[in-house]
Amino acid sequence: MNWKGVFPAVTTKFHADGSLDMDLFFKNLDAQLESGVHGIILGGTLGESSVLSQEEKITLTRETVNYLEGKVPVILNIAEGATRDALFWAKKAEELGASGLMILPPMRYAADPREVVTYFKTVANSTPLPIMIYNNPVDYKTLVTVDMFAELAACKTIQAIKESTRDISNVTRMINRFGDRFHILCGVDTLALEELLMGAVGWVAGLVCAFPKETVTIYNLVQQGEVEKAREIYRWFLPLLELDIHPKLVQYIKLAEQHCGIGSEHVRAPRLTLIGEERERIEQIIVEGLAKRPKL
Repeated sequence: MNWKGVFPAVTTKFHADGSLDMDLFFKNLDAQLESGVHGIILGGTLGESSVLSQEEKITLTRETVNYLEGKVPVILNIAEGATRDALFWAKKAEELGASGLMILPPMRYAADPREVVTYFKTVANSTPLPIMIYNNPVDYKTLVTVDMFAELAACKTIQAIKESTRDISNVTRMINRFGDRFHILCGVDTLALEELLMGAVGWVAGLVCAFPKETVTIYNLVQQGEVEKAREIYRWFLPLLELDIHPKLVQYIKLAEQHCGIGSEHVRAPRLTLIGEERERIEQIIVEGLAKRPKL
């Protein structure tokens, strides 16, 4: 598994009646592939995993694996409250042909460090699939500390980290402690350039769903040492990237996808599409971004 590069946490596309819109989903996947992304992540926050049925998750994973035909790896996110459910999805992901897993700490229960480490180890020891630990204490209230990663290092399948602590220095802290034992991918759009420059090897991205070319170009420019060119695009991108760090990131990014012609704003309840002043404000950010979109 090559954890380097841009990995879109893709949105799940719905029709107006709430059913899965696989045609539009595939249209967005085509845009991602054409832009050169390095993998696809299903079932994350942006994918509205919490409101998908078990059968819908299976369908989404199966159809994505079949559609991509191995062009890039498919990573299935696991965000469960019970260890047995996480084990179910790890096994199901392998059966469906996924290439890897992204795993959050136990949901809904505030597990202590021993419980979190045991949870991760139990899942890791149950599957040959490579794993990325999603470390997001801001949104999910559980910090996976450097000392906890020291315990997890014994599990060879735990290979990567989605670094979403909002602490840029954590990239250096992890590299100082572990060298290249873990691949670090930035999980916060507004810190991506900074973390790539500090040693992160990848970007689990959100606004890539609407702006795949710009996202991949920034990543590639950093790899080529063209930092000033990357900075110029990043400065244009930042007002849009800030849509990723709001509780309504799903609605905001889906609206951006709709404006870019590769998605729709349809969400599943209890989420609702944007209205009034909020919609006008977010659309203004998107429209201004499109008007000033850089030539790549």
